[in-house]
Amino acid sequence: MKITNEYNLPQPIMAAVMREHTYTPKQYSVTALLKGTCQTILERRHDNEIEQDVSEMIWLIFGTAVHGVLEQSQETENQLKENKIVVELTNGYKLSGIFDLYDDKTGTVTDYKTASVNKVLFNDWDDYRKQTLIYCWMLRKIGFHAHRGEIVAMLKDHSKTKALQGGDYPQHPVYPINWEFTEEEFNQIDEWIHDRFEELSDCEQMTDDDLPACTPEERWHKEDTYAVMKEGRKSAVRVFKTHGDAQAYIDSKMLDNKHSIVKREGTDNRCENYCNVNKWCPYYKSKHAA
Repeated sequence: MKITNEYNLPQPIMAAVMREHTYTPKQYSVTALLKGTCQTILERRHDNEIEQDVSEMIWLIFGTAVHGVLEQSQETENQLKENKIVVELTNGYKLSGIFDLYDDKTGTVTDYKTASVNKVLFNDWDDYRKQTLIYCWMLRKIGFHAHRGEIVAMLKDHSKTKALQGGDYPQHPVYPINWEFTEEEFNQIDEWIHDRFEELSDCEQMTDDDLPACTPEERWHKEDTYAVMKEGRKSAVRVFKTHGDAQAYIDSKMLDNKHSIVKREGTDNRCENYCNVNKWCPYYKSKHAA
């Protein structure tokens, strides 16, 4: 990856985001597995062509700093800290991952995250939950009885003023959440991991333009909506998920011809704002064809 410095930020900031990384053939990390297969393949193929400005990587520095401080703490005799695991799969493929902390006494994998308050407000933990489940699955493969995941989220945009107002707003800038995993979930994630590696193996043989699109969930897709608009008014009267629901609302309220239905196209938030290989992605290019 090429790191640019559009705003001429100080060299120490540049140095903080510079890192040497070489992809290992047939070895994928847990974080890579959690991305769409298309994105993962393209990131490997175009690693030397990807450009990102240091100004867009500030929160990466923040997250690295948090981990750096926590790495200095002394774990107990029952704990493993910042350990890398590599699990061998079929056909020479390997899954690698680095968890922040494992407590063998409680069977808990803990991962520290820097996150937005919205993670808490929208109860948006599926991606982090799946990550700790995979770490537990990996630990079980090498003989540990891991069965519990925990996230300690550092809320980078927490507001004490909003916290004092009560409601669902988190009261503190740190938010822990944990899950107990079942045997059924371990069976399901085992199947998902093997299916994912089969897909990666197939996609490695494809050209860029033949790669399958990431799923709507992987694209962070927001569905189309249908807004009932009134002439002379900027905001929608009501917004519906389907055109039929919007039309039914107009009919039921017997609204006049000053009202109309406007389709609001859904967006793929990760594709638009967080994917550094979208210019090579066939799905993205088809959506943004000139």
